[in-house]
Amino acid sequence: MSFRSFDELRQAILGLPAGNDEAARAAAARQNTLTKPQGSLGRLEEVAIWLARWQGRAKPQLDRMKIVVFAGSHGVTAQGVSAFPAEVTAQMVANFAAGGAAINQLAKVAGAELEVIPLQVEQPTGDFTQEAAMSEAEFLSAVATGYDAVSSDLDLVSLGEMGIGNTTTAAALATALFGGGADKWVGRGTGVDDAGLKRKATAIEAGLTRHRDILNDPLRVAAALGGRELAAMLGAALAARKHGVPLLLDGFVTSAAVAPLFKLNADALAHAVAGHVSAEAGHRGLLEALKLQPLLNLGMRLGEGSGAAVAINVLHAAVACHNGMASFAEAGVSDNSA
Repeated sequence: MSFRSFDELRQAILGLPAGNDEAARAAAARQNTLTKPQGSLGRLEEVAIWLARWQGRAKPQLDRMKIVVFAGSHGVTAQGVSAFPAEVTAQMVANFAAGGAAINQLAKVAGAELEVIPLQVEQPTGDFTQEAAMSEAEFLSAVATGYDAVSSDLDLVSLGEMGIGNTTTAAALATALFGGGADKWVGRGTGVDDAGLKRKATAIEAGLTRHRDILNDPLRVAAALGGRELAAMLGAALAARKHGVPLLLDGFVTSAAVAPLFKLNADALAHAVAGHVSAEAGHRGLLEALKLQPLLNLGMRLGEGSGAAVAINVLHAAVACHNGMASFAEAGVSDNSA
């Protein structure tokens, strides 16, 4: 997939397919026949029906799942916004390849394929306090890379990221898209001290000032203030919707990456569930802005798709109950419908 312009991408975001209402109704009807009080499995029931809607079948499955981790480097690290040096991004990509990261272990436990896609990690984006992070062509190229990472035969796709400095870019996007000032959205990321936190907020305010003329366009904002891995996650989320694949989101950076979709089309994330709420300061508020309710709250803030990978196990539980439980009639158990 390739997009030739912001306008072409915008049109793709505005014209999204709906979920399968018939499959969702059938799944909901099945839930009401199972040997339990109606609604007693809480969000497990909701998740099963959500999967049914977007997979287009009354009994969803999780046989083919993919976790995609995109990695990118950020020029704004020159402003002292991270506790780790920029070269850690490439080093962590190597760690992923060697199987030594948390996400490698969590993907195995979840039974999901893991794919790590580095996007020019040796070449940082522009420092958005001085220039646009990406040109239109660079942004669209990264979006296309993400789009192509999601195939239509998946039962679920889960997104994650790696990029030193990307909690600053994520906070910049959140500030630009939802307002409230940088202090509302910045967090400690890799563990910066109070001075580092102030540098993050200062960098974001400088970026907003420099790019104030394009702040009414979510896609131009994503190019000017974002990063390649964030653009790729936007593309992957769009592909998942176009292909009818349920989408599981990770933490603050992932949520910020898909926020431009929501700003352009309030229905654009209907196929998505937030795997968890991270400990990063702005994530809960961002999920509220996106109208997403997280499945888990474990105090995680690692990134890498790690929180969403843990949440896949909740989806397994939902599908197992939905597909495997007996109905009242099958079990010979009296229900309360009389």
